[in-house]
Amino acid sequence: MGPVAIKGGKDGLRLVLAEQVPWDEVLQALREQLGRNPEFFHGVELTIDTGERPILEEELQQLMAAMAEHSLQPTVLATGSREGRTAGRTAGITTRPAIRPAPTATPVVDLDSAFMVQRTLRSGQVLRHPGHITVIGDINPGSEVIAGGSIVVWGRLRGSAHAGALGDESACVCAIELTPTMLRIGTKIARPPESRPSGPEVARVTAQGIEVEPWETGKR
Repeated sequence: MGPVAIKGGKDGLRLVLAEQVPWDEVLQALREQLGRNPEFFHGVELTIDTGERPILEEELQQLMAAMAEHSLQPTVLATGSREGRTAGRTAGITTRPAIRPAPTATPVVDLDSAFMVQRTLRSGQVLRHPGHITVIGDINPGSEVIAGGSIVVWGRLRGSAHAGALGDESACVCAIELTPTMLRIGTKIARPPESRPSGPEVARVTAQGIEVEPWETGKR
């Protein structure tokens, strides 16, 4: 993997730091990643996973300062080192053991992963994942779904949806009922008209901007 990897799962986002890469490279890679996609990460709570890396108190402070610039809120430090546990206690962060699988060729951001939830999102709730998101349920007004990849809603999408939030304008948004209050794909923004044909639809970016068409027509 690279110096940093940002992964998603049922417990939320996890910032994974390489164990053998020099600290300056880790910190620089994190700043570049956050700087490229500030909206996706703004205000997010996540776990810092240092593995067996012996992160020092000063290094953790530097890491948290870089995260604070984007309103990121580290809630847990997953570490397997004594230095990491000490740094976490000093910083006032809950520490837990870090358990990592065998190394793989993981991208900096885990865009190929998919996350599925089986529930309805209510007003004020935000669902965020760096890969694709599938929701079996409704996205109610006032709720928000933000994905680095595509968004599929097996229900009514009446809240806000942002697919391709990490810059991927090949992403799409599909829903059984596609009537969002705000629809974004990559940097493109659209507000579907209030009166639309009934039935499943898919939204994707074309040369004209975001276009919505019947789901069957949009299959590729």
